[in-house]
Amino acid sequence: MEIKYNLTEEDYVKFNLFHIKNSDSASKSLNMQRYSIPFIYLIVAYLFSNLADIPFLYAFIPFLFVGILWVVFYPKYFQNRIISQTKKMIREGKNEGLLGEHTMLLTEEGIVDTNPTGETKVKWSGIIKMKEDQANLYLYNSSVSAYILPKREFKDLEEVRSYFEAKLTHLQK
Repeated sequence: MEIKYNLTEEDYVKFNLFHIKNSDSASKSLNMQRYSIPFIYLIVAYLFSNLADIPFLYAFIPFLFVGILWVVFYPKYFQNRIISQTKKMIREGKNEGLLGEHTMLLTEEGIVDTNPTGETKVKWSGIIKMKEDQANLYLYNSSVSAYILPKREFKDLEEVRSYFEAKLTHLQK
């Protein structure tokens, strides 16, 4: 089977957002940043009230308000930061092989992905998981990288999904 597809910057951004959302270590990092900063605000409020010789409640209320805003809005900030960092990394280097036209040849042995600057090969056993979101199929070949296949490129998504599931039987344990 041969799949021709065009990988865009938006596809790559969606992969990074998907990966961050579904990564245990990224979730832990997000939660640590989300909840530790307001805790630090409370400590600062206590120190501020002691140093400025004002009642704790007067220092506590503004810091509590800012802490609540932080908890509520930090996930959106985190997501926007991922988007901007991903776009920045794509634009700062030579990434001709990453984006653009690709041809994926699916053989009995594995995958050969060809683009204008080269090709990559992986055996079916080298695919460690298959995931998907509304826009893309992701064939992970490591814990942090995957072949990104835009669903918009498939005439019959179910046929492609079934083909991958048949070849990735080592994942169904």
